Amino acid sequence: MYQAIVFLPLLGAILAGLIAIFGAHARNPSGDTVDHHDDHGAHSHAAVAHDDHGHDDHGHDDHHPSEPAAQGSRAAELITTGLLFVSAGLSWFALVDVGFLKHDARIALLPWINSGDLQVAWALRVDTLTAVMLVVVNTVSSLVHLYSIGYMDEDPHRPRFFAYLSLFTFAMLMLVTADNLVQLFFGWEGVGLASYLLIGFWYQKPSANAAAIKAFVVNRVGDFGFALGIFAIFMLVGSTDFETIFHAAPGLTGKTINFLGWKADALTLTCLLLFMGAMGKSAQFLLHTWLPDAMEGPTPVSALIHAATMVTAGVFMVARLSPLFELAPNAQAVVMFFGAATAFFAATIGLVQNDIKRIVAYSTCSQLGYMFVAMGAGAYSVGMFHLFTHAFFKALLFLGSGSVIYAMHHEQDIRNMGGLKDRIPYTYAVMVIGTLALTGFPLTAGYFSKDAIIESAYVSHNPFAFYGFLMTIIAAALTSFYSWRLIFKTFHGEPHDQEHYEAAHEAPVWMLVPIGILAAGSILAGFPFKELFAGHAVEEFFRESLKMHPHIIEEMHHISPWIAFLPTVMMVGGFLVSWLFYIRRPYLPVELAAQQPLLYQFLLNKWYFDELYDLIFVRPAKWIGYQLWKKGDGFVIDGFGPDGVSARVLDVTRNVVKIQTGYLYHYAFAMLIGVAGLITWFMFGLGGQ
Repeated sequence: MYQAIVFLPLLGAILAGLIAIFGAHARNPSGDTVDHHDDHGAHSHAAVAHDDHGHDDHGHDDHHPSEPAAQGSRAAELITTGLLFVSAGLSWFALVDVGFLKHDARIALLPWINSGDLQVAWALRVDTLTAVMLVVVNTVSSLVHLYSIGYMDEDPHRPRFFAYLSLFTFAMLMLVTADNLVQLFFGWEGVGLASYLLIGFWYQKPSANAAAIKAFVVNRVGDFGFALGIFAIFMLVGSTDFETIFHAAPGLTGKTINFLGWKADALTLTCLLLFMGAMGKSAQFLLHTWLPDAMEGPTPVSALIHAATMVTAGVFMVARLSPLFELAPNAQAVVMFFGAATAFFAATIGLVQNDIKRIVAYSTCSQLGYMFVAMGAGAYSVGMFHLFTHAFFKALLFLGSGSVIYAMHHEQDIRNMGGLKDRIPYTYAVMVIGTLALTGFPLTAGYFSKDAIIESAYVSHNPFAFYGFLMTIIAAALTSFYSWRLIFKTFHGEPHDQEHYEAAHEAPVWMLVPIGILAAGSILAGFPFKELFAGHAVEEFFRESLKMHPHIIEEMHHISPWIAFLPTVMMVGGFLVSWLFYIRRPYLPVELAAQQPLLYQFLLNKWYFDELYDLIFVRPAKWIGYQLWKKGDGFVIDGFGPDGVSARVLDVTRNVVKIQTGYLYHYAFAMLIGVAGLITWFMFGLGGQ
């Protein structure tokens, strides 16, 4: 069963990839590279500016791309989607089997690397933590596949898109079922590659290429730290196998590593290096800049990357390595600090963004911060609870946003929307459910998991516990404000674009079914699982798969009712301010922005992180590259290296060639000069003796 769960998406990716290759060949049998996207100046899907779903610039939905769709597009869609649904169904069985019936499994597939002490095998490790991730990844991915059938209906490259989606899912499944750090790193890099392919799917758009490269490069920074962390563990333990590492971990306390001349605590340094990888993949403060730009990919990609898979990899990795982090309290303090900073920082930026997908993207960034606060507090199961619930309502918000974009004919600016609740009532209803869950409305999924994180920060013994509690409470109010701002500006008020408003209509059924299921999940994923993740059944449910901080769950159940009630108060406060600003007195936000131009610009420009990194890293790197090219390569290597030597030889031969004139009298004269020279040498040379 577990092999099927992991490898069915890979099978789908291979089949869709073959269909894409043969379909492209059938369209262009000569093998010449043709830019179909510009044929006869027609509007093509990717060439249209900001075209996010296949409608043309004039808002017509009867647009047909000039390039025919690849043969077998429907087959590729149905194969990949069908296999994902089978995998998702089996994942729920696995959760029951492992979580409740306690049938943990370790399935050895084949040996991989055997080199001295480094013994790495491909194996599937299925415990409760893995089973939870399998459910999250496959459920959301299958719904995204189904949604994409409707959303990408105009795109001629659908088989390639579905192949990438399934490849992405397979890489994530490899990551969560890994039995050792090397296999985990394989999946880790696999989702990085697949995200690059998906973000840059419309490669004719320069902005999509730039966003894909940015995501790839920023993740390389974090992955460098992650790789160093894996090396450090191998150096300390002599193995990358999880069981061996966890068994040896208590014996590592007090040991030091000589790191760049600094005697560092071995476990603290190792955990910090591993967390650096998590910061890149899960877009934490300082390594977050790639996440909002990842919106350049098609909307289903945003839902897949930001809801269930790539960005949660860092959270999962910290949870998986909880036995190490529990023994490194200083590293846990760093985890909580960055988590709390991200929760607050991303929420402030979300307040003023106008692109519907960017608002939801910054919301993801903020919610990931919440998860790391729980990890830092030692409440790993609570962080996983939020990961579980967040996958449903965040996928819902992204796919709902896609439905709005589809209805508004590629418009993504919420300032150009308004009044859409009358045109697309179904989308409005599910978006409201997603927003209620995100803001933590009582009895929704987000209410149980988000409040539990805030409580865990409050009772934690982490040095940054109060800071974490304060930031998450403030972020709760900000989240409520910007989430309702999105709803009010998109669905309420007067329409700002009458032509698009009149043409707006509900999306195809392929798109409506997945968002309906996710809306149900946004409510049902909370209460039924509360005891398992954040109640008294945690130890029995997770068993050895998580190392929980002792007594933290118990302490969470004995906090003051005022503290427990505070997140709900903040949520209501955020809603009321948003209602006042955008429904009751819509002139207030404009006045406030005019009164506080510096603050408004600071938030609108995302705290100027992109500009700062451009100044500190990008420009110097470009300058160094330019100097190495012109001075190093051009002047030194080309001037004095093989190119320089060959150029000098050519110069000499050119001059020697001038002597070879072909005239007999020139040669006779040269011979005469030679004879005269020879006689002179003999005369003076012999005379000298």
